[in-house]
Amino acid sequence: MDKREIVTRFADAGFLVNHQVVNYISECGGTGVIEGIIASLPKGVTVVTPKEVPAMIPLRTDKLNVGVSRTPEILFGRAGSSVPLPDPESSYTMFRDRYDSLAAMMRGRVSPIPIEALVRTGNRFTDQQIGLVGMVSSISTSAKGHRIVEVEDSTGCIKVLFNRNRDGFAEAEAIIPDEVIGVKGQLARDSMGKTQMVFSDMLFRPDIPLTNVPSPSKEQGKAVFISDIHVGSNTFLPDAWEKFSEWMQTREDIGYLLIAGDVVDGIGIYPDQDKELDIKTIYEQYDHVGDLMAALPDWLKIVISPGNHDAVRGAEPQPALPEEFRGNFPSNVTFVENPALVNIQSVNVLMYHGRSIDDLIKFIPGASYTKVGEIMEAMLKRRHLGPIYGQRTPLLSTDKDALVIRDVPDIIHTGHVHISDVISYRGVLGINAGTWQSQTSFQKQMNITPTPAEAVVVDLATLSYEKLCFL
Repeated sequence: MDKREIVTRFADAGFLVNHQVVNYISECGGTGVIEGIIASLPKGVTVVTPKEVPAMIPLRTDKLNVGVSRTPEILFGRAGSSVPLPDPESSYTMFRDRYDSLAAMMRGRVSPIPIEALVRTGNRFTDQQIGLVGMVSSISTSAKGHRIVEVEDSTGCIKVLFNRNRDGFAEAEAIIPDEVIGVKGQLARDSMGKTQMVFSDMLFRPDIPLTNVPSPSKEQGKAVFISDIHVGSNTFLPDAWEKFSEWMQTREDIGYLLIAGDVVDGIGIYPDQDKELDIKTIYEQYDHVGDLMAALPDWLKIVISPGNHDAVRGAEPQPALPEEFRGNFPSNVTFVENPALVNIQSVNVLMYHGRSIDDLIKFIPGASYTKVGEIMEAMLKRRHLGPIYGQRTPLLSTDKDALVIRDVPDIIHTGHVHISDVISYRGVLGINAGTWQSQTSFQKQMNITPTPAEAVVVDLATLSYEKLCFL
């Protein structure tokens, strides 16, 4: 029987049909097989997959390409790896690690001199260009509109002036607190010969190297990227999710599903949240997410990291979801911390929920929630997921700064803002896949229009992508 005719017969009856089922019917060669399958379908089924065809169940292991996906390798962000320092006041250790790690990325381009040497023996560097690397401690604007930035290293601090009339001033305007920058410029002195500041000629950031080349998989396979499901909220979109779930059953070429946080709406996240909840206990919310995951194809490898609505501490890095909430999840789910670096078929994916996006939008001129791709680019330029300390993103004191982007990823995967965007920056694919809830009351107040029910599918062999909407 012709395969197109098989598809047409199912379509006429109101069903989509999986290609494995089409192949099976074609081999069986009978119209009666189609009628028998349709007559036996459970109520509510819209996509006919092998699990709805009893005769195919013994053949599934052979028929389906179950071996496409391998268990993801967690390069960092494994559950239990983020351990706070015993004394929160010792956060100096974390910031020193940040400085040392990011300074090392710029050393070859900047040839930095310790700030103490510039301040104490500045006359040694008369009429020559000097380099320095420092962490930004304060930012101001002069009366003439120049940018004045104070930076510090482990030896001292100094002010740097970025002239508004020079090329590249837009990048200087985008300097934010606590990022690590490099500068080349000239020393300026007072009448006593004492070093006052540095006049910048060039600004450097750790950045993604211009020579970076992505590393696509040598094997065929695809991955789906989503975030911000928000199960439990009365704005969660169950019909859209059901369409997505049924569609996933038709795609044996997809081996991975990565979810970047906020799988539930949580409890007590904001005032009067209980009035906007359909599921009012945190355990029931996670049990329902477990049901949703179990309804997806069992050949999928699912990776879930937490977000600020999940039942973990708010300070980043956030731990993986605790065991007490995992009881209803299927065995093909891997729980990681936020952030986490996950390797799937040799493709490195940096998963980060993205709470720091709120802070970056506040401090970077021209940034907005409608252009979240530019924020992912800002993270990559700074090689840090959330540099700004003391704003909306709480940071945990750890011996190493877990938000430093030490290794260049092939994909950076964020969420949080509920607005879909995909960018490519120096060979790195940036994905924010929107949300699975409609506009909330808070978003209405903030005039934020979300991108609901969207998934981004990436071909791991080419790193090309497509966006799909399930509304």
